[in-house]
Amino acid sequence: MSLSLAPGGSAARSSGPSSELDALGASERTSRPIVTGTSVLGIKYQGGVMLAADTLCSYGTMAKYKDARRLLEANSGTLIGGGGEYSDFQAISMMLKANAMEDRCLSDSLYDEDDGTTEESAKEVWSYLRAVMYNRRNKMNPLWNDLLVAGFDKKSKDGKPFLGFVDKIGTAYEDDCVATGFGSYLALPILREKYRPDLEEGEARALLEDCMRVLFYRDCRALNRIQIAKVTAESGVIIHEPYEIDTSWDSEAFVQSKGGLDEGDGGW
Repeated sequence: MSLSLAPGGSAARSSGPSSELDALGASERTSRPIVTGTSVLGIKYQGGVMLAADTLCSYGTMAKYKDARRLLEANSGTLIGGGGEYSDFQAISMMLKANAMEDRCLSDSLYDEDDGTTEESAKEVWSYLRAVMYNRRNKMNPLWNDLLVAGFDKKSKDGKPFLGFVDKIGTAYEDDCVATGFGSYLALPILREKYRPDLEEGEARALLEDCMRVLFYRDCRALNRIQIAKVTAESGVIIHEPYEIDTSWDSEAFVQSKGGLDEGDGGW
């Protein structure tokens, strides 16, 4: 997000991504999402926070883009995951990167090694996104995304992990496990049932993989090619490369004939 000069010469942050149409006195609105990503899952574990998302973006009902990365690093201690309209998610990404650059340029440690104390914490980024989404909703031009924000506050002494949710109208809350899209119906009950505050990293990863597998089975906008990212106090943000999870279609519910039709009709 770029800087805007307020009257009197003070620098202020704009409320959204700038557009060349503004200079022409024109405006445009996203009336409905076109290229969309589906669920993003998040869970806290002992020592960190982990997010998972698949890499599919659908053009309407067409599974068109199969390498769309929907997990991004806002700064060294904050991780963002987004579902919904992919172009709006890219606009949010540019806003956050511009914010991080602004904080870096206006800090006292411009030429020193950054210890992370000049960066916005995960909770501050979450609060900022809540304001942006609510502002855009009030202008009847929402950013069509549901966002997860994960990270640590390097400025605090306790160093507790943070995991928050923001939707396209500015509704926001924090929890130990959150999900967007169909994941809030299909995966969130599994996460809540299996969650423990002392989950190990491997257990959290296996749980997210199981949930992503369920979504692949039941959500026709999901894909078995997923990406997992984590943020810890020691290592910061780590985003892993996408990989395919194992699936099995041997369940009787998947292979038995439906509607009394004979086998071999091509339907199930």
